[in-house]
Amino acid sequence: MNYNMKTHREVEKNIEYLSSALKDSPDIIKREFIAARDTKAYLVCVDGLSDQALLQDSVLESLVQNVLISNIAPNPNKLLQNITAPTYSLVEDFNVIILLILSGDTALFIDGIDKAIIIASRGFVGRGVPETSTEIVVQGSKEAFSEGLRTNTSLIRRRIRDANLTLEQLNLGTKTKTDIALMYMQGAVNEAVLEKVKEDLKSFSIEAILDIGYIEEFIEKSPYSPFPTTQITERPDKAASAILEGRLVIICDNSPFALIIPTVFSSFFESSEDFYGRSITMSLSRLLRYLAFLISVTLPGLYLAIVLFNPNMIQPSLLFRMEQARREVPFPLFLEFFLMDTAFELLKEAGIRLPSAIGSTIGVVGGIIIGQAAIEAGLASPIVVIIVALVAICSFTIPSNQLSSVVRICKYILLFSSAFLGLFGFWIGFIFIIIHLSALKSFGEPYLYPFVGSNYKGILKALLRPALKSQ
Repeated sequence: MNYNMKTHREVEKNIEYLSSALKDSPDIIKREFIAARDTKAYLVCVDGLSDQALLQDSVLESLVQNVLISNIAPNPNKLLQNITAPTYSLVEDFNVIILLILSGDTALFIDGIDKAIIIASRGFVGRGVPETSTEIVVQGSKEAFSEGLRTNTSLIRRRIRDANLTLEQLNLGTKTKTDIALMYMQGAVNEAVLEKVKEDLKSFSIEAILDIGYIEEFIEKSPYSPFPTTQITERPDKAASAILEGRLVIICDNSPFALIIPTVFSSFFESSEDFYGRSITMSLSRLLRYLAFLISVTLPGLYLAIVLFNPNMIQPSLLFRMEQARREVPFPLFLEFFLMDTAFELLKEAGIRLPSAIGSTIGVVGGIIIGQAAIEAGLASPIVVIIVALVAICSFTIPSNQLSSVVRICKYILLFSSAFLGLFGFWIGFIFIIIHLSALKSFGEPYLYPFVGSNYKGILKALLRPALKSQ
């Protein structure tokens, strides 16, 4: 049924239209009452999405007591003067009215007025402001985004009290009509990127947007690359910092994460904590993250290539110990490594899915038990267990979960190429990854910036955390 029509002066016709559109759902509150001089009024809202106390105090009591009980005919201007709700508006398009009702607002129809009075009464239950769970820091804010759009935008506005902070709102999804907020700093944001993102969002043809991940997949320019060209964060301070840097932040209703655009490779090694501690100690931490990423990606493939194809590169005494440890292992080195690494990856996934109280315990204890049991059973050598464990530890030091997922793919690329071609295959795989990174762009920004096309100061700033006084 098409509801692309205007409201009517007669309440009965408006009720008929709304009843056809909203059906007889038990959670739709429809209250009809008689006002002064036999004037009918009709109020519609959704139970659980609207603030009932606000409607009672700021709408019903003020209207009935101050206007409707008098002998004065209903007048839109008089009505607006007596409504004490913080926000209200007059709307005549039923498509807009139905959308606002289902979003938590309240529609009030009064005989003789050809528009609906929309009361901003959104008051659905939320989690409030939770603590961070995926981007934990020792020093710094513990606040995280929640599922409420207005809660999330207010967390950013509380940190940036500048009139140039701009917020634009869209609705996406033909059925969900999800609220999407774009936040950026006027004068600092790249206008070309902003316009392109707006065009991409408006060109969506999808029924439902249930999380920020839907938007990420639609606007990414390299969806088949394992490296993310957009950044997801649950931290309001990180989103505020990105806005101050001239980047764009997208917030999705019902999602506790925000999307930062554009982003570069070095952004995933930066933590909010970097700017809350001393420059020297935080610079060391950042360098350790780069080293950990390099170890977790290259160590398995490099070990396999040297042991299988170039054992002469290893010190004889060490090589003898390695061969002695592998003497009872029935599998080839590649299969041994692959099986142990897969077991540790499964433990990591199990630890994530389990409740937090026991997830970390299962990961640690399970890793120790499996590793020790595999060595005693002769299914794996100690050196392989040590390397797999070291790679797992290094992957946990990366502050971004998005980049941690990339480690698995790059690790297996180098592992397979090294198993078949040795060091030659390792370097082929490594160069392939570097070429791929060099070709990537995030909304026009080179993905490897500032390591390419920049001076040494930009590179140092990416690798180290400069003192705030020098910035």
